[in-house]
Amino acid sequence: MKIGFCGLGLMGAPMVRKLLAAGHAVKVWNRSPAKIAPLEALGAVAAATPALAASDVDAVLMCLYDADAVEAVVFGADGVVHAQGLKWLADHSSIPPETTRRLAQRLQQACGAAWVDAPVSGGVSGVEAGTLAIMAGGAAQSVADAAEAMRAYAGRVTHMGSSGAGQATKLCNQAIVATTVVAIAEAIGLAERNGIEVGKLAQALAGGWADSKPLQVFVPRMIDVQPESIGALSTMLKDVDTVAAVAQQSGAPMPVTSSVQQVLRAAAAMGLGAAELSSVISIMLPERRAAFARTIAG
Repeated sequence: MKIGFCGLGLMGAPMVRKLLAAGHAVKVWNRSPAKIAPLEALGAVAAATPALAASDVDAVLMCLYDADAVEAVVFGADGVVHAQGLKWLADHSSIPPETTRRLAQRLQQACGAAWVDAPVSGGVSGVEAGTLAIMAGGAAQSVADAAEAMRAYAGRVTHMGSSGAGQATKLCNQAIVATTVVAIAEAIGLAERNGIEVGKLAQALAGGWADSKPLQVFVPRMIDVQPESIGALSTMLKDVDTVAAVAQQSGAPMPVTSSVQQVLRAAAAMGLGAAELSSVISIMLPERRAAFARTIAG
């Protein structure tokens, strides 16, 4: 396929690498052009604007930070909406379901193109392994069309319903992940204060009911701070804030997630928003804060 791709951040750049490796022709746009050069070396074609990235392609994929970025890239002066012959776009960003429905309707009215909300779960390692879980919302045929491209990095694409359903599913995912990561941090704090060899915790719990992918990934990273981030705390806080807002609008009781939201907010107030999500351990073990702060400075 000929694909336009907008947004080359932590997830977007490896997605493009997988698309290229799968044989797709990819035009790329990013707000900061410096991130384009390594992908050009692999065969990607640089585009000066989102509209140019979306021109003369079969489809457009996006992976952007938030709803404001998505709206600007699609509907700005040089946005995707101005491309000729746009058929559909798939948005991997995590944004509110209601915003997705509004933007999808706006795109349909403006140029007749379909919008697929396709947030992901699995992190950078999931992209690189081609095992991402993608939860999609939109018309069934549009989701099927998008899946042809997304299979380059997805292990599973699940059609969850109409527009916004993918984003609502991602909020469920983030509620589970955020509460699990904070629970892991609490467990490490408890273990360290009770004479347990913390480095063996993930191994000891493997295969039991407390085991999970977050347990195996985050315990080592909370113990030994890594220089390369797998996702900022501020990004998770953004998503949990959205969970809280949607829960309030829909009347869903979420007492545990509400508590976790405040834990993440406290960590951000400590200056750790740009640090990896693992830095939430600093709430339970304040002596870890300096090590995570150094990763920001670096």
